[in-house]
Amino acid sequence: MITQLRIFESAGFDPHANLAMEKHLLDITPAGTCILYLWQNQNTVVIGRNQNAWLECRSSLLEEEGGKLARRLSGGGAVFHDFGNLNFTFIMRREDYDLDKQLSVIQTACALAGVQTEKSGRNDVLADGRKFSGNAFYQSRTHAYHHGTLMVDVDKDKLGRYLSPPKAKLEAKGVTSVRSRVVNLKELAPELTIDRMKAYMAEAFSQVYGMAATPLSLTDGDMAAIAQLKAEYSAWEYLFGTPLPFTFSCEGHFPWGHIQLQLSAKEGIINGVKFYSDAMDWALPETVEAALTGCRFALADMQAALQASPLEAEICRDLCEFLQAQSI
Repeated sequence: MITQLRIFESAGFDPHANLAMEKHLLDITPAGTCILYLWQNQNTVVIGRNQNAWLECRSSLLEEEGGKLARRLSGGGAVFHDFGNLNFTFIMRREDYDLDKQLSVIQTACALAGVQTEKSGRNDVLADGRKFSGNAFYQSRTHAYHHGTLMVDVDKDKLGRYLSPPKAKLEAKGVTSVRSRVVNLKELAPELTIDRMKAYMAEAFSQVYGMAATPLSLTDGDMAAIAQLKAEYSAWEYLFGTPLPFTFSCEGHFPWGHIQLQLSAKEGIINGVKFYSDAMDWALPETVEAALTGCRFALADMQAALQASPLEAEICRDLCEFLQAQSI
């Protein structure tokens, strides 16, 4: 049960430091406490935990133009952050996680700004029928967080310039332009600023949970732990990984997410697997990779390995049918 609300606002705009801050707050949040963490990144593309950076972002262009690539712990797809975007994270123990209440904070804050909103599916919030907030989720053994974006006045030209959704996803959604699907809140509330949105989020946080929120301070020890995490999160290996010398690659799109599967095999045995996805289940790639590694490169064997794994029934069925369609 939540008995204490805390608010922490990042003073910096480096995505690796901000994501390190988020992870550290996740690790230290005590029982009965919910933290609202507000943060901004400068000219950044943030990809989901299991996405292939090479496919999701024009990383060379982003770097040439002074931007940064970052990878978060949660699942989901790639997003663009600039100073016109406000990021939020709700952090608490797993037993206190309440998605409906957390989404109510966002919708209440928007109502305070004079913008009416609606939830769409599991992880989007819409205004005027268009997306302004994408949400993603992560759980550790003891803690959980829900984070997302609030597009106040984002440069939509750059949003479309740096993100490169896979062709299969674009065809599946009938998308002709990234910009046509999103809206800045400032378009609907011209007086809205980032600072005002921060104030509305803080007010809504207290309003929805029915108690006052107090500022959170960090110690020198906290900052040292965050610096160590930042070094890890900014490493090339963490952002891009090591590409496999794969001999087989395929990709497809399903209602639960887009996937890319890369396999390498020696003497008919799969000895390397990379499974990329923007699915909300952050454990999905690990499950698929563990199931297929060491398996014979044969359809029946691969399907049997997936069926014996702890995959959800719908995802297992879709993947088995997908492999069959690849004429393995």
